[in-house]
Amino acid sequence: MRLLLLLYLITMYACSPDPVADKIKHVQSVTEQVSDQALINASGATGDWITHGLNYYEDRYSELAQINHENVDSLGLAWTLELGTRRGIEATPLVVDGIMFLTGPWSIVYAVDARTGELIWKYNPEVPGRFGPNACCDVVNRGAALYEGDVFAGTIDGRLLSIDAGTGDLNWEIYTVDTTKYYTITGAPRVVKGKVIIGNGGAEYGVRGYVSAYDAKSGILDWRFYTVPGDPAEPFENAAMEKAASTWNGEWWKYGGGGTAWDAMAYDPDLDLLYVGTGNGSPWNRQYRSPDGGDNLYLCSILALDPDDGSLKWHYQTTPGETWDYTSTQHILLADIEIKGEQRKVLMQAPKNGFFYVLDRESGELLSADPYVYVNWASHVDIETGRPVENDFSRYENVNAWISPNYFGGHNWQPMAYSPETGLVYIPAMSNSHLYGTNPNWEYGKTGFSVSTGWNTGTGFDPSKSIKQDSLAPQESKGMLMAWDPVEGEMKWSVAHAYRWNAGVMATAGGLVFQGNAEGKFAAFRSENGEKVWEASVGSGVIASPVTYLVDGKQYLSIAVGWGGASGQSSKVTETVYPGIIYTFTIGGTASPPEYPEIPPKVLISGNITVDQDSISIGQGLYSQNCGRCHGAVGGGGGALPDLAYSSDRIHENFKYITEGSFESLGMPSFKNKLTSEEIHLIQQYIFNVAKELQDKS
Repeated sequence: MRLLLLLYLITMYACSPDPVADKIKHVQSVTEQVSDQALINASGATGDWITHGLNYYEDRYSELAQINHENVDSLGLAWTLELGTRRGIEATPLVVDGIMFLTGPWSIVYAVDARTGELIWKYNPEVPGRFGPNACCDVVNRGAALYEGDVFAGTIDGRLLSIDAGTGDLNWEIYTVDTTKYYTITGAPRVVKGKVIIGNGGAEYGVRGYVSAYDAKSGILDWRFYTVPGDPAEPFENAAMEKAASTWNGEWWKYGGGGTAWDAMAYDPDLDLLYVGTGNGSPWNRQYRSPDGGDNLYLCSILALDPDDGSLKWHYQTTPGETWDYTSTQHILLADIEIKGEQRKVLMQAPKNGFFYVLDRESGELLSADPYVYVNWASHVDIETGRPVENDFSRYENVNAWISPNYFGGHNWQPMAYSPETGLVYIPAMSNSHLYGTNPNWEYGKTGFSVSTGWNTGTGFDPSKSIKQDSLAPQESKGMLMAWDPVEGEMKWSVAHAYRWNAGVMATAGGLVFQGNAEGKFAAFRSENGEKVWEASVGSGVIASPVTYLVDGKQYLSIAVGWGGASGQSSKVTETVYPGIIYTFTIGGTASPPEYPEIPPKVLISGNITVDQDSISIGQGLYSQNCGRCHGAVGGGGGALPDLAYSSDRIHENFKYITEGSFESLGMPSFKNKLTSEEIHLIQQYIFNVAKELQDKS
């Protein structure tokens, strides 16, 4: 009898379902369906979100309409998932048949069951902390790509990863950059015709930009297109580089040149053209990298490439000879719209320079270019030549000038959306200005240079020159959600935000536009007029973009919340900066939001000041050069990274040792051999002095 029972139990155990194995098989099965044809056919109507911008057109317009302007007030929380991170989250999640994939700080990749909010697997590429300072704008990552059962993502230290979508195991990885230089990857890869397309960042640090295509299965490099020419003493890689070199002069290659393709891409399967946006010059100031002028191709350009071999088909340069950090790496979206009675295949972009561009995406012909925010560096763009008409002070060669927009741009990386229903483009826009000047003592690698990170712009205030004022230039940076008519070239409506740095957007067939903001809110607006019709609190400021999808026939909305990024790492609007969380909503959702303990009140450090005011001023300069980019203004409250005026006694008691590398694993650079102990002491004295001044005022 016992033998029969034992045999029965063994048989039952052997035949019982294995939930883990079943989950792996399901994930592998659904992700294997993400083929070339599936990517071509991707749209919101399928119920999935399988590529970064929803589809190859990158329009971020979902055809789902279960959630609409009539019932959006019934949205409730379905589930949340804490990711255990405390830096900026910029990723757009991907979802296929209820399985979600996204990336987080330090290039960590997550697979999540979107039915339950449970983590399926997490892959940590274990980026060494010393690479954190290489990233100009936080250790962020904007997302992954899916293709035939694999997940692809880039890493801060320049790797491209292929991960098994079912198990979370690494298939292969390859370094796409020279790790001895200040390259990073923060952008999401795209898959086109079996190739994984990836760019890189680091133009501020003296690198040469390029975009690469790798075979999705083997990881073998298929082609590479450089965005700026290298040393002319060496053979040019192709005719495009030879042409580009004629628009440069001096010894630009010693400074890298820049032009990094760190974000924007789109693909037209019918025209078989891959569109890539390129970045700023290295250094920013053209007076140093190309002293006798020139357009400096292909900086700040939109490139149309052949995805089979990477050859250049056409280009359009939004900012010839750029000198303001006016990247064209901002979101590129494609659409078919009617202009002057003719149906046109267009490409649209709102780059940093403040003009909204509409191009014929087959030929690169400029159709329109209108200012979408206040612009004073150029009066207009000449439609015949395609070139901006610059104002005489714009290049700040003989004057220090207030210029709009500034280096944050009229629009940064946060994605736009286009609704064919309204014909409007929805832009997370900004109004701003900055005092640009030339550092008269600039020397590459020594002046205007952050010893901790390699930051090198070639700009700075020149006290020997006058200041060009502009009473119309915004003196305070502000953010807004803007609805732009690309045919009429005008704004239809806008919604003001409390802070400049807000989230990317999504539009839906439900007549809605969704966006998160720095105030810790996730909201829905009527797409036709901007009326706010729903809002939920998500605790911390939001910079990532939302997605919507179907699970078992029901529509859901998800957004990953984690404050940080270029502006958020050093400042914030909310008092709270909670760990990274995915929030998911649906009609009738009843889940409870996560609970966190109250944030204790901030206490200013009380340190002993032992130096005179001249020494404190030196400390202020050292702080600005080495610490301010990440920690922000002392006493300003901090952002994702702490304000050192409110740091604990323990931190300041060990200040010297921390700056020598104790926190390097967290991305805090080592200052060993970069700052002397006396310089470190002066930085701390400056912090103590600011804290004392704030205490005296309170």
